[in-house]
Amino acid sequence: MKVTEHLKNANGKTLFSIEVLPPLKGENIRRLFDHMDPLMEFKPPFVDVTYHREEYVYKKKENGLLEKQSTRKRPGTVGICAAIQNYYKVDTVPHIICGGFSREETENALIDLQFLGIDNVLVLQGDAIKNEGRFVPEPDGHHYASELLEQVIKMNHGIYLDDELQNTTPTNFCVGVAGYPEKHFWAPNLKTDMKYLKAKVDMGAEYIVTQMFFDNKKYFDFVARCRAEGIDVPIIPGIKPITTKAQTNILPTIFHIDLPEALADEVEKCKDNTAVKEVGVEWAINQSKELIEFGVPTLHFYSMGKSDPIYRIAKGLF
Repeated sequence: MKVTEHLKNANGKTLFSIEVLPPLKGENIRRLFDHMDPLMEFKPPFVDVTYHREEYVYKKKENGLLEKQSTRKRPGTVGICAAIQNYYKVDTVPHIICGGFSREETENALIDLQFLGIDNVLVLQGDAIKNEGRFVPEPDGHHYASELLEQVIKMNHGIYLDDELQNTTPTNFCVGVAGYPEKHFWAPNLKTDMKYLKAKVDMGAEYIVTQMFFDNKKYFDFVARCRAEGIDVPIIPGIKPITTKAQTNILPTIFHIDLPEALADEVEKCKDNTAVKEVGVEWAINQSKELIEFGVPTLHFYSMGKSDPIYRIAKGLF
């Protein structure tokens, strides 16, 4: 079932959904299921699975020179989505990214998803390669998420890369895109960021999932700007609880977001990360309650491999 159908069937009730990371290469999928098992108590109708692009490592050769090698530390997104759907009987939303893929590789991945009965995708640009200052697309790959979105929408209309194909079967993906309440870090300003988001919705994006935020006013203002621009698709808020002191520096650096002074002050008072987790859980519960009152379609939690704080938050809400 499509994400938008799940939201419609909820009849205004706020749902619970999660995003998970693929296991590290060499780990068993049971490790992921152990992480997910407690959270399935809250009956998420769909689960997002992230996609991680290649990284480069340098290995020393016998002659003393360094050899640059490409590796994917968290492969298997497509297979994991199929395994989750089979094991838990819930829908999955694989993330499809620009980075590291040609257009043909993207098309083949989408065909695999269609054959597996996966109805949803979230299209993203993805990150630049670590230690590289800018995003560089693959030869014959997509530079921007809007280009990737266009390819998916074309496939939904039966248009494949090989224009000589006949009697093609259209795909039928429900396509989501990312939204940034505090602005995408590449955008020069909020107005420009909103212009590109509106273009994606006009192209066929059916829902928006936001970057994590810790100040609900940022989300409320973002929704108001979207509606004023004629963006009327569901806007799903992304939630991530603070669990360590280091995250007060790491999260703003990586995700280009601000932490409210009140939250940062409370974390600073904590003696250890156990106390920080308590602050983070309490903050997320209060944040989520306000979002439910606002009428958000679902609370989408970024678990990042840690189910315990998400479980405690959900237990306090659902």
